[in-house]
Amino acid sequence: MKVTREDVDALNAILKVEVAPSDYEEKVKSTLNNYRKSAKVPGFRPGNVPLGYIQKQYGKAVLSDELNKLVSDALNHYIVDNKLNVLGNPIPRVEDGFVGDVEKPDVFQFNYDIGLSPTFNVGLSSKSKYDYLKVKVDEKLIDEQVNDLRRRYGKLSSGEKVGPSDLVLGQFVELADDGSILEGGIMHSSTISLEFIEDKATKDALIGKVVGDKVEVDPAKVSRGGKDTAAMLGIKEDQLDSISSRFQLTVTDIKVMELAELTDELFTRLFGEGSVSSEKELRERVKSDLAGMFVADSDKLLTRAVYEDLIENTKLDLPDAFLKRWIKMSNEKQITDEQIELEYDSYAKGLKWQLIQGEIFKTNEIKLEDQEAIAFTKGLIASNYAQYGMPAPEDAELTSSAINILKNKDEANRIYDMLAENKLTTFFKQTVKLNEKEISYDDFVKLAAK
Repeated sequence: MKVTREDVDALNAILKVEVAPSDYEEKVKSTLNNYRKSAKVPGFRPGNVPLGYIQKQYGKAVLSDELNKLVSDALNHYIVDNKLNVLGNPIPRVEDGFVGDVEKPDVFQFNYDIGLSPTFNVGLSSKSKYDYLKVKVDEKLIDEQVNDLRRRYGKLSSGEKVGPSDLVLGQFVELADDGSILEGGIMHSSTISLEFIEDKATKDALIGKVVGDKVEVDPAKVSRGGKDTAAMLGIKEDQLDSISSRFQLTVTDIKVMELAELTDELFTRLFGEGSVSSEKELRERVKSDLAGMFVADSDKLLTRAVYEDLIENTKLDLPDAFLKRWIKMSNEKQITDEQIELEYDSYAKGLKWQLIQGEIFKTNEIKLEDQEAIAFTKGLIASNYAQYGMPAPEDAELTSSAINILKNKDEANRIYDMLAENKLTTFFKQTVKLNEKEISYDDFVKLAAK
């Protein structure tokens, strides 16, 4: 068996596989003889079916199967042995993918198109400069965080009038188009928080109300939508489209949040014995915690900035025509040329980034070791326990759980992707020049949300 390569250009080549009778005859004959031993044909005893009959019935199918195996193995070995960086998989050529005649087996030739990975340089060095965005932890942000902590450990008491941050307990009654109570409509008691109402007109209409007052509201404007709206009205989410947007809300109780006092008892509950002993120390601790809390987001913004820059400015051509053919042939569901054209730019961008990332890893000898993946997964598990205020299991149990998670292909891919991104971010921070730039919390959130 002989495999030869014919270069079309820097990104495309043809692999020609020549299969001689000596490559397949013995294997085909052996398979047919095995068929003959097990075949059950009326008029013949088992094992005595004429080979000519078996050849006529199964010969072409067996030959085709054997040729496919031989060609597939030959292509794979050639690619590995010659260290070819191919994109996708070899695909049969349209014009002359197969040369030969299965009716008269002799020398066969199989011709395949292959797409080659481009040669390129990643322009990233100590001369590369990027903004490293950080949240400006100002007094306003510290005030908000301190108040949030005080609210979390505060207590509710009944109030006389509805304030801008109060909880309102009330009864929702569905109204008809004319404003009258809808017969057979929804009637449900629930609670709303004025703090989270974004519609100013609705919020203004509720502020100042007392127990017994009635206000017409749109349920969608006093909830967070979807499941939250449905739960507030005591219905299923799929019923929302069929109900009115006009409801009467009767105030039945008003709850005012009394903020917790800044005492040693609160400091201990928040940070442990002796960690914080005054409001000044509390604010310093909050400032430090806030700065640390946004580091991961700052890292993500940096990685995104480097990604966009490299995608835009790395000269990297792809064998587009080949890849479009390969996408169409390898897709599990039927896909049209028009669909491929619409989605190809996004696919090419993703592939380009994979190649750039791979080049960075290769050039800088960055590796993803199995033990690192296990340690990283253990950290994720421990963080999940911490979120619920629970201590992490012993190390042996953590290790066992991590190994089991990594046995799941989808989970393993997700975790290795996270680990790869972390390593890339670390590499970027150590390699490029960072211009630290403080921006407001609101601007930071807007950028992070893009």
